[in-house]
Amino acid sequence: MSEHAAPIAHPAEAGPDSRTLKRVGIGAAILAVAVVGVGIASRISATEELRETAASAALPNVVVVTPKPDADGNALVLPGNVQAFNSAAIYARTNGYVRRWLADIGDRVGAGQSLAILDAPDLDQQLAAAQADYQTALANQRLAATTSTRWSAMLKEDAVSQQEVDEKAGDLAARMAVSNAALANVKRLKALQGFTRLSAPFDGVVTSRSAQIGALVVAGNASAQPLFTVSDIHRVRIYVRVPQGYSAAVKPGATATLSLPEYPGRSFTATMTSSAGAVDPQSGAVLVQLQAANPDAALKPGAFAQVRFQVGAGQGNALTLPGSAILYGNDGPTVAVVGSDGRVTVKPVTIARDEGATVQLSTGVTAQDKVIDTPPDAIRTGDRVQVQAASAEGKGAAHGR
Repeated sequence: MSEHAAPIAHPAEAGPDSRTLKRVGIGAAILAVAVVGVGIASRISATEELRETAASAALPNVVVVTPKPDADGNALVLPGNVQAFNSAAIYARTNGYVRRWLADIGDRVGAGQSLAILDAPDLDQQLAAAQADYQTALANQRLAATTSTRWSAMLKEDAVSQQEVDEKAGDLAARMAVSNAALANVKRLKALQGFTRLSAPFDGVVTSRSAQIGALVVAGNASAQPLFTVSDIHRVRIYVRVPQGYSAAVKPGATATLSLPEYPGRSFTATMTSSAGAVDPQSGAVLVQLQAANPDAALKPGAFAQVRFQVGAGQGNALTLPGSAILYGNDGPTVAVVGSDGRVTVKPVTIARDEGATVQLSTGVTAQDKVIDTPPDAIRTGDRVQVQAASAEGKGAAHGR
């Protein structure tokens, strides 16, 4: 064997490189596991966030309002209808044609003042014939009276019998009856002739006119319009339907304040004069009448007015809510109140007064309750909701006004 032969390598000399490779592989595996773990954790977190977002989105957003004390105190505001103190529809009492009209709408007229004149040629002819019949009857009566007087004189001389005298006296009585009937017919036709002049029954204002020159007027036509309407408006009557629950608090002698849309900022004082004393089964209200002086004719017949009564203390806590916050069901009116945990409690309430846009509640809520405005019909106790705080504050303030 030669001295210069190559040395033989031993396995122990390659050991450090193998250990390095193992360490690198383990590190890579650990890194891969860490990357996978981070990815799984990120996906789990994203899934949880998605679930929370979906759960939050599933909660209905609601606007809440807070019950407010009645801003009007103990005022009861109801709609009223203004009517003239006296009003008369003027119809024709006889047939004819309108010759001319003497008053128009808005004119002030006095009692007995002529409003229109009719031409009634048929009536004129009937009156002339009736007067002729009366003259004939009157002439026959006079002849019968003369005859009866003569026969009575002849009876004293026994020239005629008592029977004949009685017959002449009876004939005179019959002639007198015919004459009286003819006279009554003349008076009747003269009275009808007087109706060709239409007159105002009292002092007032002409509020309607349908009379037109040359128009045919037929008496007794139920479907015909009145030729004129005259209204006495020195005072007016106001009719108000008071709900049964307040009918005991509104009594004759009570004063009320009227407001009309055409006079913003102005009010009128009226006094209750009478009550129907009965509840209308259809409306559940009692009809009452008020009267008010109207010296400047500001209150017009047929006008709408808001009538404000001052009644006794309100019932219960007298809190008001928007009408849209009330739920109506088989169990009566209810409201949906949101608790601090976002859960809903449906509470029954008692409505003391319903004014349309707002309602006054006597029981069922407190001033601290958060009531859902316009709640869904399907809402139930225990449901969870999400309150829109900013919108609720703004809308509650709007309703509070």
